[in-house]
Amino acid sequence: MASLLLFVATAVSAAAVARRDYASDDPLTSCPGYTASNIVKTSSGLTADLTLAGEACNVYGTDLKDLTLEVSYDTETRLHVKIQDAANDVYQVPESVFPRPDTQGSAEQSALNFNYTESPFSFTVSRSDSGEVLFDTSAASLVFESQYLRLRTKLPESPSLYGLGEHSDPFMLNTTDYIRTFWSQDAYSVPEGANLYGNHPVYYEHRETGTHGVFFLNSNGMDIMINNTAESGQYLEYNTLGGVLDFYFVSGPSPIEVTQQYSEIVGLPAMMPYWGFGFHNCRYGYQDVFELAEVVYNYSQAGIPLETMWTDIDYMYLRRVFSLDPDRFPLHKMRELVDYLHAHNQHYVVMVDPAVAYQDFPAAFQRGVDDNIFLLRENGSVWKGVVWPGVTAFPDWFSANVSSYWNNEFSLFFSPEDGVDIDALWIDMNEPSNFPCYFPCENPDASAVGYPPEPPPVRSPPRPLPGFSCDFQPEGTDCAKTEVRSLEIRDSTPRAYFDNLVISLRQAEGQQLGLPDRDLLFPKYAIHNKAANEDSWNAAEGGISNKTVNTDVIHQNGLAMYDTHNLYGSMMSIASHEAMLQRRPTVRPMIITRSTFAGAGTKVGHWLGDNLSSWHHYRLAIRSMMAFASVYQVPMVGADTCGFGDNTTEQLCARWAALGAFSPFYRVHNSLDMIPQEFYRWNATTVSGRKFIDIRYRLLDYMYTALHVQTLDGTPMVNPVFYLYPQDKNTFALDLQYFLGPALLVAPVTEENSTSVDVYLPDDIFYDWYTHEQVVGQGKAITVENQEWTDLPLYLRGGIIVPLRAESANTTTEVRTKPFEILVPIGKNGKASGRLYLDDGVSVEQAGTSDITFEYADGVLTVSGTFGYKTDELRVIKVTFLGVGGNSKSNKRTTNNVVTVEVDKPLTGTFTVEVDKA
Repeated sequence: MASLLLFVATAVSAAAVARRDYASDDPLTSCPGYTASNIVKTSSGLTADLTLAGEACNVYGTDLKDLTLEVSYDTETRLHVKIQDAANDVYQVPESVFPRPDTQGSAEQSALNFNYTESPFSFTVSRSDSGEVLFDTSAASLVFESQYLRLRTKLPESPSLYGLGEHSDPFMLNTTDYIRTFWSQDAYSVPEGANLYGNHPVYYEHRETGTHGVFFLNSNGMDIMINNTAESGQYLEYNTLGGVLDFYFVSGPSPIEVTQQYSEIVGLPAMMPYWGFGFHNCRYGYQDVFELAEVVYNYSQAGIPLETMWTDIDYMYLRRVFSLDPDRFPLHKMRELVDYLHAHNQHYVVMVDPAVAYQDFPAAFQRGVDDNIFLLRENGSVWKGVVWPGVTAFPDWFSANVSSYWNNEFSLFFSPEDGVDIDALWIDMNEPSNFPCYFPCENPDASAVGYPPEPPPVRSPPRPLPGFSCDFQPEGTDCAKTEVRSLEIRDSTPRAYFDNLVISLRQAEGQQLGLPDRDLLFPKYAIHNKAANEDSWNAAEGGISNKTVNTDVIHQNGLAMYDTHNLYGSMMSIASHEAMLQRRPTVRPMIITRSTFAGAGTKVGHWLGDNLSSWHHYRLAIRSMMAFASVYQVPMVGADTCGFGDNTTEQLCARWAALGAFSPFYRVHNSLDMIPQEFYRWNATTVSGRKFIDIRYRLLDYMYTALHVQTLDGTPMVNPVFYLYPQDKNTFALDLQYFLGPALLVAPVTEENSTSVDVYLPDDIFYDWYTHEQVVGQGKAITVENQEWTDLPLYLRGGIIVPLRAESANTTTEVRTKPFEILVPIGKNGKASGRLYLDDGVSVEQAGTSDITFEYADGVLTVSGTFGYKTDELRVIKVTFLGVGGNSKSNKRTTNNVVTVEVDKPLTGTFTVEVDKA
């Protein structure tokens, strides 16, 4: 949830960048580059010294004279190239935040080949089998300065590029006059052409000859420029404010293989609980616990399955983390609400922000001071910013005691015995956002005027809620309410200085803590960070510190926020994952975060931030979701269904209710002062919600299996169409339709007031989800008509078997008791295959799992695999074959060549099902 008051300025800034103001090459033309020497080759790579080849140019900093080159053939498909300072002083991403991948390769076996030119030094990465060049740095001289690095690679004309997130730009990136800026910011309305919440400096390039990936491991602020000029041709250029040149190249050659190989670098995604795929509801602005209960009740009355109720910062006392508003969200009533949800097999989640109120209540601030875990100023005082509760302190995720502090706060506040017993966690504002206190934020108390906002009126229960306790019933109800002593809150401000706060040594040589004597507030190179009032202000005006923590703040381990800013959200994610595990050590944590860095998917999922209720943002949700799931390896992802900011409409929300049902993370959420948009508010959204939650819940095991596979080897659970049809040029730019898992093509209506949509079908066999009618794709679009507000075209891909539950239910717990139907859509070659993974849905360590394979050929479905997960409900009651043709005496058959075979087979061992052939 972002700072709404900043939207106007942000929108103006985003609109002003139609023409990008590139940094001129002129001052860099005098940079001499480097010369390679002392080259030592080994069976697994090479090393060399790089020496400045002439007089220093010192354009945006001081040129470093001595560098080292290290090349490692990590695996058969991965090449690692790192250029750093010889003294090992320059900051590098800490391994505690980003563990480095294992290496076990050799040059002889590698699919990639590293070549170099000694002077001026440049290098190429090419395919070993064909010699095709994938990366060529001879496009411009290498620049390695104290506060600026440049490396440029040539590209083929009009390349198909993907990634470089987080952004709202087209899935296939623009390749002319285009800049992608990496600098986390609180980005209300997720504008196009702007840096957003997270940073994933990886791109995939897809060519007719194959796909490859390039990952740049660097957390400093940067611009990646893509352009095509008469002088330079087509190129991609890295411009960073620091760090080292640390590249990983993966060879593919298919898109899916590239993302699998990328997962070996950043880590495999975390497995989520089964119930996490249920339908979630939230709103910023719920008045009190009574409104939460009423929403839960209303969903039940409307017959719309609600799996999880979420609460934004409304529950906090004056927006302070680790506190409850004693008048509107008192503890005993919150516990009763959570008990009600748990008794009905539902779940509860709340938001936690990183910034802790600089107040005596709650005691979280004083405990943080006692543990010395906050970011500090040079004088030893706590660095103060301003967020929702007013003046705040920010945890230093590099401090020695931060894990024990964070774990303790979670143990206390979220205690199952006497706290709010949440089932998952939502973390926000972790860019970190410091939105009302503009740089230099020298007077946070003045900036905090108006924060926290005035809370809503206190009220008694407004109406009867059958099934809820007496505490939720109106005054005069004949029942006994819980009597509790009112909470005494000491609202006072702590002193400015604390004797126990210790500032660690600021710098140490040779430990990758960052070069000394840098200007950490005012770098000479201005990245295009849209949190600054103007792009140029990111240099001399300190714009990189605007609306966030100042970049000259030094962590307790000696690192500077200048270097680590982009890691803050991921470090909060790591700490929160540990805190959730120590609360419930045996169950998988589900954490949804806003700010991410490469590798975040190993701990958390991501919602796509503070979008708007518009048709444009409805469309943006598809490409952004695809990028996180299929490129960045963060598969538990989704947008705020129906939009967060602005008012939705019945038509838009009905369409979005359908679309959201086919994203991994499915939650409706909107903002304070906007009209309510729970699905039961309109007839069309009620119908759409019921219809598509029903389909989603029947597909839960298919989705759960797809996520499980991604956690094993990185195979994406969401596929852009070109991932599955990489030879079809028409698929390269598609970003309004996609595959959920390997089988289900999702192709929504995307225009307001339209009842038709053009769906591109590659040269393959498909089947209409609803009618099972075969549709022969011919490598062109078909127009699907008569799509009302509550319709969404879905197609099954021939050749991929889909296990689904025979019917849906009101909760995911109940869904797990339903028997299975197996859909067998036969492919062009007359065959089909599929997979089903089963476990208990929540445990970190499983007592037994099943990994079941389905193979169809020659009229016989064979079910085999491992069958370690056993319950009485695991039965197949129906197998439906699509596209079999012929006649049959013993089976039900339709005119669409569909055969349904009713069976009663336990999913505890191998069996076969035969189809009569004519």
